[in-house]
Amino acid sequence: MITISAFKWVPPFAQGVVRDLRVRWALEEAGLPYEVRLIGPQVQKSAEYRAQQPFGQVPVYQEEGLTLFESGAIVFHIASKSEALLPPDDAGRARALTWTFAALNSIEIYLQQLAEIDLFVPEAEWAKLHRPDVVARIHHRLGELATWLGNREFLEDRFTVGDLMMTTVLRLLRHTDVLDAHPALKAYKERCEARPAFQRALAAQMAAFQQHERREA
Repeated sequence: MITISAFKWVPPFAQGVVRDLRVRWALEEAGLPYEVRLIGPQVQKSAEYRAQQPFGQVPVYQEEGLTLFESGAIVFHIASKSEALLPPDDAGRARALTWTFAALNSIEIYLQQLAEIDLFVPEAEWAKLHRPDVVARIHHRLGELATWLGNREFLEDRFTVGDLMMTTVLRLLRHTDVLDAHPALKAYKERCEARPAFQRALAAQMAAFQQHERREA
């Protein structure tokens, strides 16, 4: 049985974007059953967990003696098991991998900067001065992505792991109105989020947080 780690609880601003969501979604698309190991700060800091995930993050993926960390690597490993996420032809698989890396390296690094400013240091003077430049760079990069997308339903000719990863990255902007300036991308994100597999993955992640909150109440 596949097992992934996830946090028992995170603050509301992080709920629905913690990166085990990407792995849950991939598993749901691939139709692979899995179990979740919910962890708290003590486990996160433990030597045992750090031996599985050197940076103490989630998720950790375990399957029949294989342990993986880093959501991008885990998701692509899952995708390799299912044509639901990867086309059967070599060229299609390579293109899907390209978009997976593009989401992480060409888009996420910009969006993460804005999320960190807005959610962690919004009142810092340096953050207030730096934010307009960050937003401008994001709009530029999203404009380039929107140009590629054009009238396509997905980044290529069908939904792939690249779309899965890109959608989870675009969700980092959910606390802003940035995507309103890019209606094609906003519609693309909402189209991917409407997939039943995504809805199941999101509900599963949120259920753990809600259960923890009820116990603590």
